[in-house]
Amino acid sequence: MAQSLTDWLQQSRLTVVSVDKPSGRLRVRGEADACSDLVCQESTLVITDEGQAGLDALNPGDIVKIESVAGRAEKIVVVRRVWEELASPEL
Repeated sequence: MAQSLTDWLQQSRLTVVSVDKPSGRLRVRGEADACSDLVCQESTLVITDEGQAGLDALNPGDIVKIESVAGRAEKIVVVRRVWEELASPEL
């Protein structure tokens, strides 16, 4: 059975490519290096180690998981910050 984009987004860890805060758009890259553009709302919740935040808390290179409804990101959870990824001995 084919997996919907919403299901794929919710199950995948994605890398933030760019954040356009004024327009509420977020570009993310998945495991196959395919990029997707997401539309966020003012109510989109960003969860970081520091707590709840807005899109301004996201940085290119952050690893995130996204919960979306009807193609709109409802909740974005930061799994790993870009600076943590760069400092990882796995590289």
